[in-house]
Amino acid sequence: MAKNIAVILLLLAMGTLFYNLADNFQAADSLNETATYYAENTADEVGTANIVTAIVVTYRGLDTLGEVTILFLTAAIVAFLLKGNTSGVERETRDSSELLKTAAGVITPLIFLLGAYIFINGHLTPGGGFQGGAVIASGLILLLLAKPESKAATGLFAVVESISGLAYVALGIAGIFLAGGFLDNSILPLGKVGDLMSAGAVPVIYILVGLKVGSELAGLLAKFHSMQGDK
Repeated sequence: MAKNIAVILLLLAMGTLFYNLADNFQAADSLNETATYYAENTADEVGTANIVTAIVVTYRGLDTLGEVTILFLTAAIVAFLLKGNTSGVERETRDSSELLKTAAGVITPLIFLLGAYIFINGHLTPGGGFQGGAVIASGLILLLLAKPESKAATGLFAVVESISGLAYVALGIAGIFLAGGFLDNSILPLGKVGDLMSAGAVPVIYILVGLKVGSELAGLLAKFHSMQGDK
């Protein structure tokens, strides 16, 4: 009885919340001062065709560093907890179908290519390092599902994650000394807006973020996969 009452109260609270949101919602017919500044000055100051990228990578680059750090800490904590949770008893794995193996062999390289495309072109089109890295990690999921007996290169993931993370921070610090602040992309030529080689250091930053995020997520997946061999 008490459980049902709690559920009803929760539903009423959620209904009240959403009703107030819908009743008080007013669509903005103009940009605020901050958004107007970004819309009018991003192309000239940052050189990106994607305003969201300019905000994430440069205007609030220090906050993005915090997000990357949180992801690193999460991956490190999960890996630490899983490290001591093995019994040494191997579990029998099921063999995947020939259809799944063949499809994975064809699709996985395309997924990796798509992930790389997303973070390389993040300054031109919707996407970026986080999205591209997640796509690359999803390719590893498919590969491990198709071939559960395979061993993931966890050591390589750790090396890539460490190098890309250090390079990302070093690039940000270089912006302090060579340009106007942390992660200032003008340490490299801005180029022409819309070109692949444009926006200064933004493409390099997104490549580093994509490699870091992809390797961290892939390392977590590889760790979980290795746990499947233990009861």
